[in-house]
Amino acid sequence: MTGRTVGTRLRSRALARMNRIRDTFRDLTTSSPARFAVMIFVVLILVFTALYSLPAAAADGRATPLADALFTAVSTICVTGLATVDMYAHWSPLGHVITYIGVNVGALGVLTLASILGLVISKRLGLRAKLIAAGDTNPLRAHGGPVNEGQTVRLGEVGQMLSTVALSTLIIEAALAVLIYPALLAAGIDPLTALWEAPYYAAMSFTNTGFVPNAEGLAPFADDYYFLTVLMIGVFLGSIGFPVIFTLWRHTWHVRRWSLHTKLTLITTIVLFFAGAVAVVSLEYANPKTFGAMDAWDTAFQSLFLSAMTRSGGFSLIDIGELNGSSLMVGSMLMFVGGGSASTAGGIKVTTLAVLALAVWSEAKGRQQVEAFGRRIPSDVQRVALSVVAWGATIVALSTITIAQITKAPVEFVLFDVISGFATVGLSTGLTAELPDSGIYVMAATMFMGRVGTVTLAAAIAATARSQLYSMPVERPIVG
Repeated sequence: MTGRTVGTRLRSRALARMNRIRDTFRDLTTSSPARFAVMIFVVLILVFTALYSLPAAAADGRATPLADALFTAVSTICVTGLATVDMYAHWSPLGHVITYIGVNVGALGVLTLASILGLVISKRLGLRAKLIAAGDTNPLRAHGGPVNEGQTVRLGEVGQMLSTVALSTLIIEAALAVLIYPALLAAGIDPLTALWEAPYYAAMSFTNTGFVPNAEGLAPFADDYYFLTVLMIGVFLGSIGFPVIFTLWRHTWHVRRWSLHTKLTLITTIVLFFAGAVAVVSLEYANPKTFGAMDAWDTAFQSLFLSAMTRSGGFSLIDIGELNGSSLMVGSMLMFVGGGSASTAGGIKVTTLAVLALAVWSEAKGRQQVEAFGRRIPSDVQRVALSVVAWGATIVALSTITIAQITKAPVEFVLFDVISGFATVGLSTGLTAELPDSGIYVMAATMFMGRVGTVTLAAAIAATARSQLYSMPVERPIVG
């Protein structure tokens, strides 16, 4: 046997082995998209934990403890913004670059990221890959079965949708960086430093993460309404979701052609934005530690800014721990709702709230069907919305009880930080930075479940739906 023959056989075996691995990987992506998506996030978290653990990633040149490295990786990939270390002082320039890359990767979304990776592996966007990608715009698609109602993004538009995700991220972050740069120069920041901080702020606002690239945070910009407004715009664009951006991109001035999802997302987001601001002003106007020392204009603007950040933005100009208990509860409620579906924001999503509110209204009016804008919302969507709320409330309750027992901290502080973690917001009363290792692991699990749990739960519920050719006898239990 010649050396050439042996070499050919070895190459053939290696090629066959690679083909088997690729086939196995492809089978996983098509048989269980939700499981595949979760696996991708787990792998990303492990990779970034290893990166954050590198001595070169820390400013002092020492390896970061596992608990802090893992928590930072989860917070980055899940675009949360909570931290157990000083995000500016603890990390080296390499660590800050890792954070910048991580939030942009994590912002793509669970199923969108899975579909893009599947596209890279399979070299084409087949039906199953489209179903995976469409799952981010409607979790009922993720199991690959038939869905009767009109979709946020149709399967034929999924390729355009993925292009929109990539292009909108690049274009919006670039535009935000251009707008932010002169504000940084006006604040006295060195032009070269501003070249780094501008895209960093842009990424942290659009991805709704909320990390800052300096030691003072937003304090130097407390009176710079231009800079703060740009941040709010970035948070808003990131929180409405890629399907809404996709719709507005195609039908900007044709409101009648907007999907029901787009209308519900924009209306609910705007209502919560102003309602939250009014609630904050009403509860904090006499608090000298927050808004009580400000004039009327500052109070109004800062309340709008805080309300916008509860959409999942995470930036803060005031000490959250100084808010009244009633304000913390309002903030917790706003954070629990979060932003739009398939967005960089977290929470149960504004459309979930809208669907449940419409269902309650229809029940109060004695209507047999739930309708909005001339469209009927089917019962399976209502069941998924209810399940998402129940799932989220269960996660928050268990995490709050566990961390409260570990820390013995006031429940309102624990609840606020837990919901901030679950909804990937990043606002904190100061509790998260003081958590022991056991509390850090619980909070990290909360952030992870909050980022991927609701989508995968909805997909699992849809996947377990089966055709039934018979009906059980009806019996009505007493409710209420």
